[in-house]
Amino acid sequence: MSAPSTREELQKALYNVGMPIRREVLSNAYVDNALKNGSTEFACAMQEFTTAFCWGAVWDRPGLDRKQRSLINLSMLAATGKIHELAVHTRGAVNNGVSATEIREILVQVCIYMGVPAGMEAFKAAEKVLIDMAAEGVAIKP
Repeated sequence: MSAPSTREELQKALYNVGMPIRREVLSNAYVDNALKNGSTEFACAMQEFTTAFCWGAVWDRPGLDRKQRSLINLSMLAATGKIHELAVHTRGAVNNGVSATEIREILVQVCIYMGVPAGMEAFKAAEKVLIDMAAEGVAIKP
């Protein structure tokens, strides 16, 4: 099999690497819903881009494991106030082996360096996800 040569072929190759990672971290149900809601011609481009470059190019890189990447994501998303994405990645972090204690301590750290309002919003979003996951029967490390 020859290496992809066009931009489209390269992006498709990264998409094919990224999709299984995206599904393993965020869940099939979440990804299926995102793809369904991003199925218009306008929105589809963002779904393809995110899967190829976020999940295929970055999450597949060596040097950090998925748990470490999740810890970093939670920090950045909480610090920048991206609460919807924080909720999505809280679920992914649990799927990647991050404990409730680790999530809490990340958010305490965010509070100190980014301010209490950012930390409080992040705590509310993360706690809701943890409660929802527990209600779904997901085993969450304490």
